[in-house]
Amino acid sequence: FYSYPLRAFEALGNLGIWRSTLCMASYAKAKLRPNPTVRSFEDWVVNQFGHKLYSIFFKTYTEKVWGMPCDTMSADWAAQRIKGLSLGGAVLDGLKRSLGLNKRPNDGMQTKTLLESFRYPRLGPGMMWDAARDKVLEHGNTILMGHALKQLAEDSTGRWRVTATDRDGATVTIDAGHVISSAPMRELAGRLHPLPTTLPQASALRYRDFLTVALMIKSPDLFPDNWIYIHDSKVKVGRVQNFRSWSPEMVPDPDIACVGLEYFCFEGDGLWASSDADLIALATKEMAILGLCDPAHVTGGVVVRQEKAYPVYDEDYRDNVDALREEIEARHPTLH
Repeated sequence: FYSYPLRAFEALGNLGIWRSTLCMASYAKAKLRPNPTVRSFEDWVVNQFGHKLYSIFFKTYTEKVWGMPCDTMSADWAAQRIKGLSLGGAVLDGLKRSLGLNKRPNDGMQTKTLLESFRYPRLGPGMMWDAARDKVLEHGNTILMGHALKQLAEDSTGRWRVTATDRDGATVTIDAGHVISSAPMRELAGRLHPLPTTLPQASALRYRDFLTVALMIKSPDLFPDNWIYIHDSKVKVGRVQNFRSWSPEMVPDPDIACVGLEYFCFEGDGLWASSDADLIALATKEMAILGLCDPAHVTGGVVVRQEKAYPVYDEDYRDNVDALREEIEARHPTLH
């Protein structure tokens, strides 16, 4: 296991002198002879850190998350997700942490990926949406829960007819001057009336789905971290969350730990289609493989599935998004 943000002496001990030397040589090569044509995630990371560090710390986990080779992913995701992070900055920060030279946990940090502490809602991020709901209701507005959008139709005057159905199939129609959408762009395009001419580009947009297996374990606690990123290709899990480390109020029973094993998949694939019982068994088995708990201590589990959790940054995504956005902005100025 490696701490993150890195601690220099711990990382050196885990890698060993020989592999550390190879990493530095690979980094030097990348800086002396960088790839001039950066198109993929692999190109970007190798240019920043060298091929050796890329293969150890980036390749396996990233491919597990996105379900595609790193050389087919757009470099845009790397530039956004690890913007501002460099090997020199990471090493310097790691040395300061190892030597206790940071006066505060985030002392001098400009790079978000190196932050050691941050605020977190005491009952989880759902509290943010509860607060947003309350703000909407305070202003005399209405929220319809459990409704599915069926169509967004704009009339000749520029007003919108929004059609939705509830869980029983009953139809609701709303008249609106402006519409704000947070839906995936592919689904939004398919519900516009008339359909956009860029529907083929919208249909080409892809999404990565996600499921969490929450295990209840008879143990006061398992590890102090709020999450552990799993690079090991021998297991399917991508990340393990320890909910009590986020906030003790999220796991009120002091004798029971609750961890969430995160799996990245595509809707309809074998992992997504597995039964809850099979997924709980898989998560229990993989916790044992990782040495994080004794399977006999697992007392139960719950599976939560989330469709379209992440937009896929493939090589064509930017052109497809730009084409759809330009048409919507030109034809529907009141759709935001």
